[in-house]
Formats: sequence, C-alpha cells, structure tokens
Amino acid sequence: MSAPNTTSLPRLALIGCGRVGQKRLEHLPPDSVTMACDLDLERAARLASQSKGCAFTDSVEKAVRSPDVDAVMIATVNSSLAPIACQAAQAGKHVLVEKPGAIRVKELEELEALAKQRGALVRVGYNHRYHPAFLKAREIFDSEALGPIMFVRARYGQGGRIGYDREWRADPKLSGGGELIDQGVHLIDLAGIFLGAFTRVEGHAATYYWDMPVDDNAFLSLRNAQGQTAWLHASCTEWKNLFSFEIYGRLGKLHMEGLGGSYGVERLSYYKMLPQMGPPETTIYEYSRGDESWKIEMAEFFEDIRLRRTPVPGLKEAKAVLGVVEKIYGRSGSD
Repeated sequence: MSAPNTTSLPRLALIGCGRVGQKRLEHLPPDSVTMACDLDLERAARLASQSKGCAFTDSVEKAVRSPDVDAVMIATVNSSLAPIACQAAQAGKHVLVEKPGAIRVKELEELEALAKQRGALVRVGYNHRYHPAFLKAREIFDSEALGPIMFVRARYGQGGRIGYDREWRADPKLSGGGELIDQGVHLIDLAGIFLGAFTRVEGHAATYYWDMPVDDNAFLSLRNAQGQTAWLHASCTEWKNLFSFEIYGRLGKLHMEGLGGSYGVERLSYYKMLPQMGPPETTIYEYSRGDESWKIEMAEFFEDIRLRRTPVPGLKEAKAVLGVVEKIYGRSGSD
C-alpha cells in the first residue's frame, strides 16, 4: 500500500540508470525519484541510493506499475525506448522518453495511439531546444527581426573514443542506425523549429572511419514547401568536438556555437544587416554558467502534467524527425 502523493511534483521512475539516467537525477528536485530500474541491478541500486526512499528493480513492469510512481523517464538503448514507453503508457503513467523516442516511425504511431487511449502524456527528450543560446535565438526569431528566413546551416560532431565502434550505438539492432539517429536527430529537430515541415528530403549516410555497420557521417539537404533549406552534417569523425547552428534571414543572421564542456563555451552571435550593407551590427551573447537544458526540459514536463497540455516536443515532432531519418536510410515505415 503506497502513501498518497502530497507534493506538487510527480513521483518518478527512472528506467535506465546509466550516464543519462544519472544526469537526469542530478537535475531533478531532491528525492523526487521513487523507483530506479535497470537490467544491471547494482547500477539501479547505486542510483536509488541517491534519492531518499527510492526503491530499485530490474523489472520494467514492476517500475511502471508501482503505485508510488506517477511518471516515467526512460533512458535506454534506442530499440527499448518505444516498447518501455508503451508499457508505461499502458499503466497510465506520463512519459519523458529520450530522443529519438524509437527507431521507427511506426513505433511512435503505436505509442501515440496507446497514450491517447490511456490518457498519458509523452514528451520526447530533445533537450537542445532548451540550451540558453537557442532560447535567445528563438526569442529573436519570434520577433521577426531576421526577416524572412532563407536557410539553415548546421554541423554537429564528436570524435568517438577507443572502442566506440564496439559500443551499443554501433549495433543497428540496438541503435537503429549511426550518427544520423544519434546526434543528427538533434539538428533535424532544431531546424524544424525555424523552417517547419520538410517536404523534400535528400542526402546520404556513410561510414568513413569506424569499423561498424552503421554510419559515422550523415549529410542532409532538407527543404520545406516554400523551398527554404536546411543543410545539415552530423559526424563522429569530428576530431575536435563541434556544434555550429546558423540561421540566415534577409535582415540578419544568428549563429549558435558550442554546448559547453568539450564543445566549447556556448554563445550566440546576432548579425544585424544595415541598410547600407557592409559589416553588420554584431551582438554576442555568451553563456558560461553551464548546461541547464535538462533541468528546464524536465520542468516543462512537470508543467505538461500539471496543465494537461500536449508536450512539445512530443510525438508529433519526434515522428517528423524519424520520418527524415527513414528517408535518408532508405527504409519505409513498414521495414
């Protein structure tokens, strides 16, 4: 018999207690996690020890059915994300599932139907939307100061590590693909904020360096119905970690770079075109306080639950991203 929830925040189960699960815990309110679940029971126990009164288990069913759990956060290998999210939704629990949410669009469609039936809300963890440079960029974009948008150009890359091609991300059965479905999905999601739905998808994924059956580089050219273009490159052969995202408007340009840590200090450069052309008026915003995107994202999830609002990014946005991935990989939703 569980005690009723007398707090204003939902009681949480963390399923997947690895690096991402630990990072989630560190950005959550103290003792808000009441259940830790991992196939490695010792790892679940270690995470549980950091939240007062938290139980631990290696059973997903026990975690999602617990009467002491109101919502579930899922941070597992890609192939397990949607199946576990479906179990949680079936149990009537709200869900925050890590990106990409699934490895096929059809899995997200099944989750969407089940969540609707059971009254569960599902947010997908595209946390890059909440980096401070992007929040400021969105503010400038929404003010229409950039004028009509022409195109987006973005690069996201890291260099892997010894043994990278033997980790789970290199196994297509577990990952669903390579760098495109790992870091590339962030670029697709972010580009969609500024350009909307992509009606023409071109590009390719290739393996140039790592000894693995999935891609280590992906090159995309995405266009919306108005012909505005997103030119994107995701790579795990980027020997110096890099993040660069540029938005070009007729009246100005925004350039976001760095994500903190090994990616360098996060900053946003705003270049405002002048009537006489020439060098633009330049404003640089620098964010050196660290990454709070996870904390902000989870606060938004709690607001979703409190207000019973449709999460954004949610299943609609995740389906759009995976739809692009499937086209680049040359597979249909029924594959």
